[in-house]
Parts: sequence; C-alpha cells; structure tokens
Amino acid sequence: MPVNTRPLKLLASNSSRPNQPLFVFLPGMDGTGELLAPQLSGLRASFDIRCLSIPTDDLTGWDELVEQIAALISKEQHRSPSRPIVLCGESFGGCLALKLAVRHPPLFDRLILVNPASAASRQPWLGWGASLTQRLPDPLYRLSTFGLLPLLIASHRVPVLSQQALLAAMQSVSPPSAAWRLSLLSQFEINQSALARIEKPVLVLASGADRLLPSVAEAKRLDRYLPQSQTVFLPESGHACLLEQEISLSSILQSTNFCADRSELMVA
Repeated sequence: MPVNTRPLKLLASNSSRPNQPLFVFLPGMDGTGELLAPQLSGLRASFDIRCLSIPTDDLTGWDELVEQIAALISKEQHRSPSRPIVLCGESFGGCLALKLAVRHPPLFDRLILVNPASAASRQPWLGWGASLTQRLPDPLYRLSTFGLLPLLIASHRVPVLSQQALLAAMQSVSPPSAAWRLSLLSQFEINQSALARIEKPVLVLASGADRLLPSVAEAKRLDRYLPQSQTVFLPESGHACLLEQEISLSSILQSTNFCADRSELMVA
C-alpha cells in the first residue's frame, strides 16, 4: 500500500507554555485532533496541549505511524527535557497510544485511553465496513457518515455544534483513507505480555452506552494486564464521549488524582 508523503504534525492548541506538563492528544479515525475542542478550556489550566494531525488521505501503516509520532514527541521532549508528558489516545488514537507505549516507554509519564479501539479486530462488521467504504463514491461516502452518528454519540448529550464538527471531521477523510484506517483496526493486536510491559500509570475511560465498540468489556480486559491501571466508567456516555457536555476530562483527572500535580508527574 503506497504511503502518503505529507508528514504528520503535532498542532498546538494555544501559545506554548513550556513550564506546564505536555498533553499529547492522539485522535480517533478522523485524525484531525479538532474534536478535543470541548475539553480544551478545562485542560489548558494544567497542560501545554498538542493534538496530532494526520493527513486526510494518509495510507500509512501502524509501524510507520508510531515511529513518526515518536519522532514528533521526541522533538517536543528535547525542547523541554524536564517536563512530564501525558499521552492521551481516543478510539483509533488509543490503539496508536498503546503501540507507542510498548515501543517507546520513555516518551511519556502518564497514559490516558478514551474508549480505545483495541477490541475492533474482534468485531465481525469491521472487515466488510472497510471493503464497502473503499468502494463508495465520495457523495455516498459523505452521506454514509450521517448513518454513523447514532453509533458514535449519545445525541442527547452532544450539542448540535459538536455533532456538526464530528460530521465535518469524518467527511474530511477521503474514502480510501477511511477504508485503510478501518483495515488497520481489523489487524490491530496487542498481546498480554506487551500490555504487562506498560509500567507507567494508565487511566482508561469506558463508555457504558457505546454502540460502536464493547468499550466497558475492553476496559476490564486491559485492566487485568496493565500493571498500573485504573478505569472510570461513564454509564450514560457514547463512543465519542469527549464531545458530551456532561464530560469534563480535566475534572476526571482531578477526581481520580491521576495528574495530581507537577511533582508527582516529575517522579513517575
């Protein structure tokens, strides 16, 4: 499969704050990082934030994606070597975060997984979904994204503007790239011994009303093998829980004491 030559980027959500811990967000299949927007105001009080941006027509495999992300984080690390790094992956980005954590553990101090799609390969619909998406002409592909909304969100919990942002993000990805990313998920594997090697603290957010993936069951599975894991269950939330008005990631981090203060992160 040919690989897109345009590079991945880490985009700053605000002016650089080198004295704050670095928060690196790896987004879902849209690859834009823009869907973190509802959480930014709360997170900015404690973090210097970067969002991964993947080109909309990217066809890069897992290994190269992970190495490119590692290189981007390494550059940030070299600019401010003493500050801690919190890595946060949502859905597709959760799979990237897990692979990065296994291959490059020195690149982060805390790991947050938001409904990670690590169970996707065990879902029978994924293979035909990738095949169908690749064959759809662009107008039909755009139309199909509307049908995915009920699977991705609990609509009564997500403001209309955020629903529109989600649709725009999904529609920005080309059909071949969307199919490619689905195929990557269908091949995703991380075995128990690899999970056991992730020794940094991990926080897993699992939505109880996720209609896309068995996020609660997967969170329980990950918790069995990750040495330092804790799970927060969100019983009313859908898959894209960070778009919901009721969900505040910064409040969850405070209530779980996961990123209590700079000194704790510095000694992790």
